[in-house]
Amino acid sequence: MAVDDAQDPGSYCRHLESYLCRKNEGHLIRIVGPAFEQVSGWATRGVPVKVAERGIDRYFERYYAKGPKRRPVQIQFCEADVFDVFDEWRRAVGVPIREGSGETANEAGDPATRRHGSLPAHLDRVIARLTMVRGGEDRSLDETVDQLVRELDAARAGAKTLRGEARTGFLDRLSVLDGELMDAARRQSNPETLQQLEAEADVELAPFRDRMAQEVYERSRRAAVDRLIRERRRLPVITFD
Repeated sequence: MAVDDAQDPGSYCRHLESYLCRKNEGHLIRIVGPAFEQVSGWATRGVPVKVAERGIDRYFERYYAKGPKRRPVQIQFCEADVFDVFDEWRRAVGVPIREGSGETANEAGDPATRRHGSLPAHLDRVIARLTMVRGGEDRSLDETVDQLVRELDAARAGAKTLRGEARTGFLDRLSVLDGELMDAARRQSNPETLQQLEAEADVELAPFRDRMAQEVYERSRRAAVDRLIRERRRLPVITFD
């Protein structure tokens, strides 16, 4: 979708209607009536269409994990996953709450509402994902991944007992390592890929652009591109908060 019509309710709903049809293996479920009002609300709230797609994907992954599909999925069933992915995207990119969305600052960013497991479990997931990256066909990040796995594996045993300043220092270190991973991934991305991802980031950020200072926008744009690189390369989030 172009930047100009990225959040137009009609275009937005038609795009997701087509996307859902493909996910349902060609079975067309019209987004009309109450469903149109519901999905239009996603556009009003500022949910980028690509983020909505990832939320739909997440619902389908869980749906298929339950066994053979019995009936086509309705768009309404995907809303919780769409909003979960939107919340993750917004916190990662750092965009503000959209006026008129009906949200409050507490709903959008209260750490108490975030769901994550323990620090040792997080490290286990990160190491497992990095190991999968290292075992893939693209070997351009092998050196960086090897260094990360060694450091995280060595730290994993003592992570459970970290308290106070020691824990804070370790969490800061995880943020540094995440930055190193993304810097390496950027360096290994060709210019054409980066241009494509930057254009996609512009579409995602379009609903928020007029309320962001240039410096804030550039920072959010870089974070949005990093998120797209992470998804394309299936890289884990090392940061833990």
